[in-house]
Amino acid sequence: MHALWSEAVVKVSHRLAMHLPVGRVRLRNATPMVSFTFDDLPKSAVTSGADLLEAHGARGTFYVSGGLVGIDTANWRSGDDDDVLSLHRRGHEIGCHTFSHRRTSDLDVNSLAGDIACNRSYFDLLDPSIQIESFAYPFGYGSFAHKYLLKSRFATCRSIVEGVNSGNVDLQFLRAMPLIDRQMDRDAIERAFDEAQIHNGWLIFYSHDVARQPSLYGCSPELLNHALETAAKRNIPALTMAEAFRCASA
Repeated sequence: MHALWSEAVVKVSHRLAMHLPVGRVRLRNATPMVSFTFDDLPKSAVTSGADLLEAHGARGTFYVSGGLVGIDTANWRSGDDDDVLSLHRRGHEIGCHTFSHRRTSDLDVNSLAGDIACNRSYFDLLDPSIQIESFAYPFGYGSFAHKYLLKSRFATCRSIVEGVNSGNVDLQFLRAMPLIDRQMDRDAIERAFDEAQIHNGWLIFYSHDVARQPSLYGCSPELLNHALETAAKRNIPALTMAEAFRCASA
């Protein structure tokens, strides 16, 4: 019964986070934008994913949980400390995904603040020049109770609730589209770009591994390449989350 109650609380908190902003901000980007983001640091995202982005002159945002770095999962081989450093030095953005990768709604305010501080300490030990400006909710679950804390720590917080961001948006609950083979095809990618162009929006893709046979949460190199080629054909700049935020705030 306790477990059921806890899950109900998590879902209510997520819905409140989705619908109740701590403050809306009007995006001021001059043109549509797209950001490519990857969660949990699969090794293939560091290699195949980052290589494809760079081949198109783009850089991505990689949301890292320091406590999971170097720990392989059933779904993929994980990147290590050297991979985090490599991404940073190649111009990609490193974002915060908490240290423990626990859902924010499972932590009280002090625990979440401590978890974020642990992640910052991890990055500082790797390379003090790594600046953490962007956050992504682990497992995609937002938490209304913690949005004020997250706003004080990060410029943006990315969810996995589908949509393109335009007009007045909640920067602590930005919407995103799954760049995941089992959920998205080429036609859906084109439609997402259509919406971004119609509304002068900020399109954010999220994925995990990038492999010929991706996990349930990842994409093939072909799908990622199609999204990058579509952005190039439509003259839509591919920006990191931090870069796009600065463009939208100018």
